[in-house]
Amino acid sequence: MGQKILYLECNSGISGDMTVGALLDLGADRSFLEESLKALRLDGFRTEIHRAAKCGLDACKFDVILTDGEGETHHHEHHSHGHTHGEEGHRHPGHVHRTLQDILEMLHEADLDERVRTLAEKIFYILAKAEGKVHGKAPEQVHFHEVGAVDSIVDIVGAAACLVSLGVTEAAVSTLREGCGTVLCQHGEMPVPVPAVAELAAQHGLPLELTETKGEMITPTGAAIAAAVRTREALPKQFRILGCGYGAGCKDFAHANVLRAMLVEEEEEAGETSLWMLETNVDDCSGEQLGLLEERLLGLGARDVWFCPIYMKKCRPAYMLQVLCTADVLEKAQDLLFEESTTIGVRFYPVERRVLERRIERIETSVGELRFKICARSGETAVYPEYEDIREICRKTGKSYREIYETAKRDAGQKLAAGRKKESRS
Repeated sequence: MGQKILYLECNSGISGDMTVGALLDLGADRSFLEESLKALRLDGFRTEIHRAAKCGLDACKFDVILTDGEGETHHHEHHSHGHTHGEEGHRHPGHVHRTLQDILEMLHEADLDERVRTLAEKIFYILAKAEGKVHGKAPEQVHFHEVGAVDSIVDIVGAAACLVSLGVTEAAVSTLREGCGTVLCQHGEMPVPVPAVAELAAQHGLPLELTETKGEMITPTGAAIAAAVRTREALPKQFRILGCGYGAGCKDFAHANVLRAMLVEEEEEAGETSLWMLETNVDDCSGEQLGLLEERLLGLGARDVWFCPIYMKKCRPAYMLQVLCTADVLEKAQDLLFEESTTIGVRFYPVERRVLERRIERIETSVGELRFKICARSGETAVYPEYEDIREICRKTGKSYREIYETAKRDAGQKLAAGRKKESRS
């Protein structure tokens, strides 16, 4: 079995509130989300999480309600801020503005999980870079209207907290479907998709599809989140769905205005024994550059990627990069090695492998229900608890990884053995 992958299906576009709602519905830890938002020490809002029906489909609705001295205002469809577009009824020109640096400092000062902070900073920078290009400014010079910035901060930190809670490291994003027509903003009428969304799509290669639905379905915040989390261009050919979540938007269309988030696990094709190995030696690539290359190779569909420390001529320390992939990925992987590394040559050759029969099962143990990889050979069975499930139980209980792992493996082994005995008797 392969890795766990998040799939965002954007048939009705994507926005910040829809993303948070979909991830909560998928199983993200609500208390972790609320703790992350509370750590911001940000005033002027409160959140509500409830169920909503969209064309008969039950979905999770994440609402941000903006508060000020004049009362409360619902935050509609989470447009990122007043400088671009959106339903401006609740925005007040008298409020102060925040720069990107102001927001980054707020995130730095907050008592946030480091992974949440890092991802939120990445999303905000992606958003500011696109806004800066649209308005002819450097990202650091982009101003976020105060009320709009509250929206953006809550959406982005909320989405980051949910993604961290789910243990997501790989994500695929479908084509983003967008409406048509125009929307009103501070600067007048803007075409759909609005300039910031178009720029985000251009900068990050997000695929768009324009539809005949009147109105806007993709917000800059939603597009920035999609750009930040997307690590692969498509889902694997075969996969098992581990869970689905639906996040409701504010608007009502003829179609269900929801974002679907699926957690899937890659499955190897039956009988796949012949693969290709690519190798190259590099001595002038940074660790960060190699890390990005690994992410992109896995995103292409490589079966595995790894590095081995070596010494080249004149005892230069270097790395040998090896990529295991199927024939249909071979040429793309070669192109990516030349594009993303400093190599000037790549070796490749076919390899044979033997794969054990395997399956994934959910088994209830004394420490909770976990997913196990079950491998069989010559009548012998081995069980291996899934890392992310062990990690989540450790986080919730405070117990050590080793304790949870050994208990879960022992309990699962006993249950499987009892099941086999029962089958043999019958």
